[in-house]
Amino acid sequence: MALDLHADPIDLTAALVDVPSESGQEAELADLVEAALRRDAPHLEVVRNGDAVLARTNLGEPSRVILAGHLDTVPANDNLPVRREGEHLHGLGTVDMKSGDAVFLHLAAAVAEPKHDVTFVFYDNEEVEATRNGLGRIERELPDWLRADLAIVGEPSNAVIEAGCQGTMRVQLRIKGQRAHTARAWRGSNAIHGLYEPLRRLAEYRPRTPEIDGLTYHEGLQAVRVHGGVAGNVVPDDAVLDINHRYAPDRSPEQAEQHLREVFDGYELSVVDVSPGALPGLDAPAAAELVRAAGGQPVAKLGWTDVARFSALGMAAVNFGPGDPALAHTRQENVAISDITQVTQVLRTFLS
Repeated sequence: MALDLHADPIDLTAALVDVPSESGQEAELADLVEAALRRDAPHLEVVRNGDAVLARTNLGEPSRVILAGHLDTVPANDNLPVRREGEHLHGLGTVDMKSGDAVFLHLAAAVAEPKHDVTFVFYDNEEVEATRNGLGRIERELPDWLRADLAIVGEPSNAVIEAGCQGTMRVQLRIKGQRAHTARAWRGSNAIHGLYEPLRRLAEYRPRTPEIDGLTYHEGLQAVRVHGGVAGNVVPDDAVLDINHRYAPDRSPEQAEQHLREVFDGYELSVVDVSPGALPGLDAPAAAELVRAAGGQPVAKLGWTDVARFSALGMAAVNFGPGDPALAHTRQENVAISDITQVTQVLRTFLS
């Protein structure tokens, strides 16, 4: 098959969805995207990096914008092939994020002389561990391709601009006890029982809702997993509580860690995973121009996305794509056709 980048983005979305591309298996789709860009967008410089495809204009404009979308999906859940029901497309990747990819691919062919230079980045392995994310490889091997004034990541955002993103941190709180036979439990110290006080602090915790650049972020602190227990007749001597903290981008990872150590003062705490947030950056000229083109009020991104990677490279970054993020990774994944049309129209206006 071949992808027609001049087709309506709705039809292009359906074509992309019907090419399976679970993380680590994006080669077939990357081949099709590369061939389509070389054929339908001859004005672009196109390169291949692993199973990522990159393309850009070189018009000498004073500003450059990145449009970035990942090609991979989570594993299928009896939700392929694509099907259309009324005003929605149903199927794996319709939301996360082949509809966003379709919009970007269509614009790559349709807008040959944008008023900003544009770099298109279609990358691999976003849905798995961060060390495999194609953006990291591109940053190491082709750093010049990730330099711009604004990055637009096509993650689903209900066709509304979501600015910045919150950081995420996962910590483990460990309780040490002493083993004993449950028939003589008084000779031991139950580590699982020792989790009572940390859990009480979590239950009573009131997260911040800071306002940054007029956008309200909602922090969170949740127990997500408990490890412990030896056998049915043994007092456990070790228990671990996994805690996830979503923190607003006005805090650095170091500040977020210090906050957790204050909340759980007196307990052994270790950080096992952390990703920084990204400030909204809506005062950047290109970002402000995008907001005007969208004609609506941007909102805060409460989850973590790759906008944080772009922000760390020194540019403003936003999420803007079709679909409801609450439907991502679900068997019921579907995207409103109106969202695809809306995002296409806004970005066409912004670029041309």
